[in-house]
Amino acid sequence: QVQLVESGGGLVQAGGSLRLSCAASGRPFSNYAMGWFRQAPGKEREFVAAISRSGRSTSYADSVKGRFTISRDNAKNTVYLQMNSLKPEDTAVYYCAAAQVPWTNIRTTQSEYDSWGQGTQVTVSS
Repeated sequence: QVQLVESGGGLVQAGGSLRLSCAASGRPFSNYAMGWFRQAPGKEREFVAAISRSGRSTSYADSVKGRFTISRDNAKNTVYLQMNSLKPEDTAVYYCAAAQVPWTNIRTTQSEYDSWGQGTQVTVSS
């Protein structure tokens, strides 16, 4: 399995921005489609965004579409989540995950992911 480490979380005011990073190691990064999920207190973990191995295909949850952007740099073994126009309801622990899939595929379901990071806290104040 690939090892994943998230960073970039923190406290931000509503309307602000944050960029999360997830660094991968241990396996060839380009073998994995990547995803971001989040879990708010008292709620189930939910899908946020996903990107294919090539980076050419992406998918977003409706709640973040138009505000969040997922991207990846295969040369740096890193996937990013740019979060703009943050809202208090975006407060959660954000996890990155990796899935071994064909080149163009995306995965949006948690059970399809093989490896998970430890999470990074994002708190948006009103």
